Amino acid sequence: MPTVSPHPSLSALADAFGDRLLTSVSPELPALAATVFDGDPRVPAALARPRTTAEVSDAVRAARDAGLPYTVRSGGHSYARSSVLDGGLVLDLRLMDGIRVDRDTRIGHAQGGATAGAYTGAAGEHGLATGFGDTGSVGIAGLTLGGGIGFLSRRDGLTLDNLAGAEVVLGDGRVVETGPDQEPDLFWALRGGGAGLGVVTRLDLRLQETRDVVGGMLAWRPDPHVLSDVVAAIAAAPDDLSGMVNVMLAPPAPFLPADLHGKPVIMALVCWSGAPRDADDVLAPLRAHAPLVDLVEAKPYPAMFGGGPDTAGLRGATATGFTDVPDAAAAAVMIDAVRTATAPQALVNLRIMGGEIARTGVEETAFAHRDQAVMTTIAGMTSEPDQEADVRAWVSEASARIAVDRGPAYVNFLSGAAPADLARAFPGRTGERLRAVHAQYGSVGANA
Repeated sequence: MPTVSPHPSLSALADAFGDRLLTSVSPELPALAATVFDGDPRVPAALARPRTTAEVSDAVRAARDAGLPYTVRSGGHSYARSSVLDGGLVLDLRLMDGIRVDRDTRIGHAQGGATAGAYTGAAGEHGLATGFGDTGSVGIAGLTLGGGIGFLSRRDGLTLDNLAGAEVVLGDGRVVETGPDQEPDLFWALRGGGAGLGVVTRLDLRLQETRDVVGGMLAWRPDPHVLSDVVAAIAAAPDDLSGMVNVMLAPPAPFLPADLHGKPVIMALVCWSGAPRDADDVLAPLRAHAPLVDLVEAKPYPAMFGGGPDTAGLRGATATGFTDVPDAAAAAVMIDAVRTATAPQALVNLRIMGGEIARTGVEETAFAHRDQAVMTTIAGMTSEPDQEADVRAWVSEASARIAVDRGPAYVNFLSGAAPADLARAFPGRTGERLRAVHAQYGSVGANA
């Protein structure tokens, strides 16, 4: 049995959860509360590992009665480390990771602790897919609540555009079903509104026929004209091509020339989900620039989520916003920013928008940035705590040079939740409506 919490209201949870309730003195707590990205030390008062929605409700009520703030851990990938806080309760949903694929209705049902990789693998067994991001270990719930942009987004929209319904535990412990015709204001806010709207314990996601795709990585030397042309080519391609382009310090990978290691390189991840016979024609504008590396090939769609970078234990900073498709001059600024990085790992990540993303009305969901061309994020990472200040300084300088430190922002890539940041993520009428939904439901939890 765990050591009884100093908060009397959690003692009933200790009886119900047994060794699935940990306290600040439990030796297992640091590993279970850890997030993917490291940072300032945070010690929760307790961590609960529910197995059912009823247990989530009990934990939320206990936290409310104890006066404890709570957070929710699914994948733990939040740059802002939203799933852990000092002196609060962490609801660790990773035991609630069930996935059920209904081929007849083309709906995938996933519990709040399921990951993108596990869901994609299960759906792939039926030749179906829901588009997420680009990393298999990301929690589905946190990703969906903020947006979700990845390998199928230009074809199918953001992940949130494919949310058909959800089960949510509100801040008072009530369990509600939400969808287009049930709690419609909550359903609007869940699609892009990010944190603070309760604990999502089940997501119902639309599935699309997706079997083999043509996808993988292409890499080039750091030429501004290449960077500009590659981003423009993806933006102009048919919607079945989605992709992202990184300008980054090259890792010491064997497939890259040794003289590039630690220096800027352009690396694109692309996915063509249209007819395989058309792939070569669609990708020809990218290959016209004679890539150093071409790992694009036909593969089952779930294989796109294999072999992602290991970011565990890295500390860092991000700046996120939106830019136009860069011309050669803007591309040169991006490359030079990476060249002058003081961070051991540094990148400018360009996720091309358009396609189906832009066809949803700007007020239909709480994601308010449908008309933007390129989601642009600057990230610097280090494993050394004494290098953190330098990393943050570089990110700040680079974001000013590339002009992503002003204007709209993507909530999932924010590294903080200051009022000014949230105002960028939820501007104007979107922010006003979102605040009204928060006031209506009074929820405080958030999947991350």
